[in-house]
Amino acid sequence: MRTSARIILFTSLIGIPLAGFAQPFPSKPIRLIVPFSTGGSADTLARTTQTPLSEVLGQPIVIDNRGGASGTIGTDLAAKAQPDGHTILLVTTTYTVIPSLMKKLPYDPRKDLAPVSLVVSQPNILAVHPSVPAKTVKELVALAKAKPNTLNFAGGGNGSSPHLSGELLKIVAGVQITHVPYKGSGPAVTDLIGGHVHMMFAGPLAFEQHIKAGRLRALAVAANKRSPILPQVPTMAEAGYPGIETGTWFAILAPANTPKAVINTLHQAVFKVVHDPNLASRFAKLGVDVVGSGPAELGRHMEAEMTKWAKLVRQAGITLD
Repeated sequence: MRTSARIILFTSLIGIPLAGFAQPFPSKPIRLIVPFSTGGSADTLARTTQTPLSEVLGQPIVIDNRGGASGTIGTDLAAKAQPDGHTILLVTTTYTVIPSLMKKLPYDPRKDLAPVSLVVSQPNILAVHPSVPAKTVKELVALAKAKPNTLNFAGGGNGSSPHLSGELLKIVAGVQITHVPYKGSGPAVTDLIGGHVHMMFAGPLAFEQHIKAGRLRALAVAANKRSPILPQVPTMAEAGYPGIETGTWFAILAPANTPKAVINTLHQAVFKVVHDPNLASRFAKLGVDVVGSGPAELGRHMEAEMTKWAKLVRQAGITLD
């Protein structure tokens, strides 16, 4: 028997396919781990893209919310998953902040997960519960200075964008307000609406419907320009507090060692979904910016973010509560 014939017979007997020994991708449902609770910005984004992403990839997308520990529980779960593309992770800005706050992470954020695509980004909005007697940022700051350590602000966990935005407000405005961490922005927004906390920074994905319904009062947008969905709301600079420009970005990662071809397939699917005219229009109406960048660009972005937030954490002396 010739050598090539022996190889074909051997591989067929043990069930290993030829053509590079690769299974077609995807070959089964894809698990999308969202390391935050339901109802928050990350969860909303995951569910908004779930159906179109399933249609493009030809397999169901199964959302798995694993909130807790500022996103590290779900992230660790994804980092230890089989690197075949059938488990992916949706992260936010928090992913690049946590390494500066938690020195003993159960995973290495630079080595254990691979960048796939930066999906969308959104500016943060400073909103208060209607019971707070402040209709501008200056009135809020005056109230906080008159009653130090009385007002509090919600955050989607330690190291989240809402948390760091509040810390920036403390530094820039010179006020003493208390951070109240939650397991994601979903429960934080729920308590803000209920009047259990006074204020919070979050994006349109979490706030927009509640602001328009009058359940929350928007004071300012933490960006260099006003939001098209809230044109009457000033920027933090216009409100008298420049230097508070924060936002939240959302990205897809995969376990390290996931084949490059699989990562490219996932990126192409994400890009196609978020740039679909119907979905892009929907995002625009929510004040969300579509990105869809590739693995290399996302990798550079995350590295730059880790450097930026590490500097802020040191300067502000931020520690875990």
